Amino acid sequence: MTTAHSALDTNEIARARALLKPPKGPQRIWPVLTAAALLALSALAFATAMVMAPPLVSQHVARGVEH
Repeated sequence: MTTAHSALDTNEIARARALLKPPKGPQRIWPVLTAAALLALSALAFATAMVMAPPLVSQHVARGVEH
């Protein structure tokens, strides 16, 4: 009995299976936490600057125009 040939490449299937295996060894969490903390601090700094910044126009434009 002959086996049917597959259209799938066996080398690529083996590579995909190897990529789907869980990584070996523990992953470091500190770089991720540092990036998240930096992003949170910059968001807070921008929010504080927007709240504390003076308005761009201090008086209404219509009042400043005289006929």
